[in-house]
Amino acid sequence: MKKLQELLDKAKSVGKKVVAVAAADDDVVLRAIDMAKKEGIVNALLFGDAKKIEVVAEKAGLNIKDFEIVDSKSPADDAVKAVVDGRAHFVMKGNIKTGDLMKAVLKDEYNLKTGRTMSLVSIFETPLYHKLLIVTDAGMTIAPDLEQKVHLIENAVLVARKAVGVEKPKVAILGAIEVVNPKMEATIHAALLAKMNERGQIKNCIVDGPFALDNAVSKEAAEHKGIVSPVAGDADVLIMPDIEAGNIFYKAVVFLAGAKVASAIIGAKCPVALTSRADSDETKLLSLALTCLMSE
Repeated sequence: MKKLQELLDKAKSVGKKVVAVAAADDDVVLRAIDMAKKEGIVNALLFGDAKKIEVVAEKAGLNIKDFEIVDSKSPADDAVKAVVDGRAHFVMKGNIKTGDLMKAVLKDEYNLKTGRTMSLVSIFETPLYHKLLIVTDAGMTIAPDLEQKVHLIENAVLVARKAVGVEKPKVAILGAIEVVNPKMEATIHAALLAKMNERGQIKNCIVDGPFALDNAVSKEAAEHKGIVSPVAGDADVLIMPDIEAGNIFYKAVVFLAGAKVASAIIGAKCPVALTSRADSDETKLLSLALTCLMSE
């Protein structure tokens, strides 16, 4: 897969999914759902204050008569229950705090935990890179420890294999430099993760690091530094050292470099879709396409 448009084409080929929207009184979310419905990839259950949802839709000029509106005082729990009961394939964040929705997803009674840390996995199509680039985590895990970085890798590899079609993705563990420095925890984590992968503790991928960003995505930069690695200059996945680095990278490549992006929260038994007012309509649609594919 070379273009994010292929995500949408692939989502269309697997059939329409049902999304359970928690607190659906949000014009951005309703517009995204409307676009995805017109593309033939979703139908929706809208949970929340029914009157508010209808008013928001009317003000936005959206026709939501084909969606089922469920009047709910606990929209997060009710949306998650819809997935658990088999009435929906995945959950989407509406006019509700991300943390409140995640609390519902992770309740023991719903049995949606996998044992992995949940993380935001983003796929970028950038003008200057030769393939799609998967990046995590720009929005969920603040300061991942070593075990959490294993989970971040597993989540990203799942996306690479299931959505993008890369069977054995090359994973670059990023830091500020490309050598181990005992004073820089990110470089120590990178070396440990590479060794864990070598010994089969992290599967279905090739992990190496530490890499500075340029060494991970530019063969010329890697060769200049004398780095010999199958991952150098050809990474499929970038693992960020913390949320600040991930968030800055995300916004820099989108707002300064014109990258296209699709994102989903991965790590539970069902993915979670979320959109931002800062996202373009295309990003919202592509993110829903990705979430549909990950709910297969």
